[in-house]
Amino acid sequence: MSKKLKLKKKFKRRIIAILLVFLLTLVGIIFYKTYKYHQTYEYKLLQVGYTKDQVGTLLEKLKEEKILLLIASEKKDYVLDIINAKYYLEKNYNTYLSFYEKNKDTSIDDVIARVNVGAIRDWYQDATFTDTSKGYSMLTNKFHLLPSDYKVDSIKTFSATYAYGTVSAEETVYNQFISMAKSAKADGVTLVLTSGYRTREKQEKTYNDMLKSRGQEYADAYAARVGASEHETGYALDIVSNGKYVYTTNFHESPAYEWLSKNAADYGFILRYPDGKEYLTGYAPESWHYRYVGVDLAKKIKSEGITFDEYYAYYLE
Repeated sequence: MSKKLKLKKKFKRRIIAILLVFLLTLVGIIFYKTYKYHQTYEYKLLQVGYTKDQVGTLLEKLKEEKILLLIASEKKDYVLDIINAKYYLEKNYNTYLSFYEKNKDTSIDDVIARVNVGAIRDWYQDATFTDTSKGYSMLTNKFHLLPSDYKVDSIKTFSATYAYGTVSAEETVYNQFISMAKSAKADGVTLVLTSGYRTREKQEKTYNDMLKSRGQEYADAYAARVGASEHETGYALDIVSNGKYVYTTNFHESPAYEWLSKNAADYGFILRYPDGKEYLTGYAPESWHYRYVGVDLAKKIKSEGITFDEYYAYYLE
């Protein structure tokens, strides 16, 4: 065999060897990448049955320990409904799941709302002191109580032009109501107050009187226990009108109520206990009870179309 032919065979063997090494390396790389991908949460969630888009959402919104629990269980479409809900809070994820799994007839939006505001437990259960440093935006309800030493800085009493009997409010609330009442009057609507600021002692008496006369269920639906009333802040007003609408019982039918529904937020007031939201606020509907939160915040709450309890839990707490 010629020397030239031997060199050609040797060259071919080297080429083949190089190609084999290349192919083995390529196969190894592909195998390794496949192996590594199979260890990812994306792959494991796809195997459970979630789509690629759903997996992207889950990976974006859930922490590792929650992803692992999903991988270990069967596919739960309601998990996606929960984490895609507008007012979803990551800190409440486990509670959302637990509550929904026991109350599957409840809408996801209601699950989110109930959990966020704490309304999955009994009223007043595990109540804490509210953050009074928030001023006009602080929340006072059956879970967020005023401390016993809470004081209102400046109280002013309304004249008989604006109130039946003696009604007072914190100074800014006082001024804003008068501005609102004057604007309403210019539109042919009369706004009159029946109640405003109450001392702790007066609120306690109000609740206890109702408790004795109507029982606890009624008292808790229409009055607050001491420390839980917005009237103690000086920021809440009970508004009625004149003529046949001087009573709270039919105020929701009045032109004054219609006017407030359109304009109250422009003066910093919100309807605090709307109809149909008793399970979130803890109170029966009160078309006459308005709370001052400041103009900017009132407009935001009105725009969102949710209760102050919900807004506070999502945006302020």
